[in-house]
This record gives sequence, C-alpha cells and structure tokens, in this order.
Amino acid sequence: MKRSLLAAMAALAVVPLAGLFLIGEPLLGEPPAPAQAADTQAATGVGALGRVEPASRIRRVTRAAGAEGVRILSIEVGEGEEVEAGRLLARFDDLPKKQAALERAEAQVALADARLSRLLAAGRDTEIAAARARVAAAAAAEESARREADRAARLLRSVAGNEATWDRARFAAAQATAERTRAEADLATLLSPRDEDLAVARAELTAAEAAAREARADRDTAQLVAPIAGRVLKVHARAGEKVGEDGVLELADLDALDVVAEVFETDLPRVRQGARAEVIVPGEAQRFGATVRQIGWMVGRSAVVSADPVASIDARVVEVRLALEQPGIEALARRSNMQVQVRILP
Repeated sequence: MKRSLLAAMAALAVVPLAGLFLIGEPLLGEPPAPAQAADTQAATGVGALGRVEPASRIRRVTRAAGAEGVRILSIEVGEGEEVEAGRLLARFDDLPKKQAALERAEAQVALADARLSRLLAAGRDTEIAAARARVAAAAAAEESARREADRAARLLRSVAGNEATWDRARFAAAQATAERTRAEADLATLLSPRDEDLAVARAELTAAEAAAREARADRDTAQLVAPIAGRVLKVHARAGEKVGEDGVLELADLDALDVVAEVFETDLPRVRQGARAEVIVPGEAQRFGATVRQIGWMVGRSAVVSADPVASIDARVVEVRLALEQPGIEALARRSNMQVQVRILP
C-alpha cells in the first residue's frame, strides 16, 4: 500500500517537468522579435514623409517698412513669369522723392568736381596774360613811385623840398610795391593752385560722392529686384496696397527640386550621403528617383502632418534633403510644398 502511494507521487512530479521541457524547447529555438524587426528594416530601407521644395528655397521677397509702412507704386511682373537675377520686380511709392534726392546729390558731385578741375587747370591763357600785364604795370608803377620818393628825399635835404612832399612820395612808393606783390600773387595762383585750396576742393568732392552713394542706396530701397533667377510663384501685394507680413511676392528657381524628408532620429544612422531613394507622389503611378544630397544637423519636431491617427504628434526628426531626378522635376514643378512619401534605400 505504502509502495503504491510513493509510486503515484513520483509520477505526478515527473509530468509537469516533462510538459515544461516540451513547451520551452521551441520558444528557446525562436530568434528574438526585435532582431527580426531590425533585419526587416535594414532590408527595406528607411521610410519617411516629406515635402517638395525648390533647391533654391522659396524666397519671400519684400522690403523693410517703417512705422507707417510702405505702399506699392507698381508691380512689374506676374505670377508664373520667369525673371533673371537683378530684374525689377516692383516700385514703391517713395521712389519719386528718393530719385529727386539722388539727382540733387549727383549735381553736388558735378559741382565739386568742376571746382577741383578749375583749380587743377589753373587760369586760362587770356587770364594768365592779363595777370602778367597787371604784374608788369604794377612793377612799373612801383619803379616810378620809388624814383619820386628818391627825388623828394634829395629835395628835402635842399631848400627847394619839404617834408610833406617826401611823405606823400614815400607812401605812394609803398602802395605801388603792395600792388605789385598782389598782382604777382594772383599770377602765381593762376599758374599753380595752392596745396591748401586743392586739399579743400578734394575733400568737398569726396563728401559729395559719399552723399551721392548714400542717396543711391536709399533710392534702391524704393525698388524691388530679383535676388535670384527663377519663377514668380505668388504675388501678395498689388499697386496701391501696403506691403503686409507675406511680403510682395514669392520667387524660386524650379530648375532643381528637392524632397525634404523628415527622418526619425532613431533611423538616422541608416541614412548615408548619396543613397538612392524612391519618392511616392499621391495620385501618380510612377515612382520618381532621388538621391540623398544633404543630411540635417539638428533634431526637431515634425512639420509634416501624417494622416495616421496613432502617429506621434511630437515626433523628433532630422531633415534630409534628396535631389529629385529630371522626371520628378518635370512632374512636380508646380507642386512646391506638396506632401510625398519617401523610401531611402539601404
């Protein structure tokens, strides 16, 4: 009896152990699920949402306005128009006033330049001849006055002369000398200007030129020119309207398009420069080729809204720029900011 009870108890202990061994063996033989997921991701590449953007970026062209703002005088381009760099895009209402200020400054430059040129050229031939004649006449008058003074001095020592006559003659001689000195100085000025006069004239010309450059730069702010060659995508302000926060117009070079993919920060180690990629566009059966050309340097929040209701609204992503190939550029030229799907190949 006792022997039968011990045998039954031993059988009950062996059955659970055998069952645990049979159940646990296949579990130990299976690879971990995370490793399987990593292998699958490595084989399929990196997926991300992105947006279409010109490689030049979209330029919002505007002008800084004062406290009262600035109004459009005229718009010189239309939406969809191709423009070259430096092309006039718009004029503002303060252009006439600033143009007049520039013309006044340029006139001051011309005046200062004429004064300097007159000094450098000295006198004309007729002026120099007249000055030489005045010098000769003054020298002759001086010589005559000196002789009269000498004669008066000799007479003063005799009974025939008097002191008043001698004084008048001496004064006339001194005055003639002064006239001759002034005539010689005028002639010297005509022959070669003084260094001091030239320095003043040159300084006046430099100041006038600086004022003209300032007026020209101020005038240029009243005209809006294209910073790059490209196409006008959108015009935000018309003639007579004030320039708002959206600026005057948006401009971009559509000859090269990028796809800005927002790659999760955890997927970034599997993205490499020059990697091939596929761009999936909603409504297009064709998949467009692209190449990773730039990997961002900062992690930020996602700007592309996903349609997935369970997607994270605070995803941390890095912007990766992919250069679209020519078929994609031709197909998406009118779709800047469009949302697309990207698969970056391993």
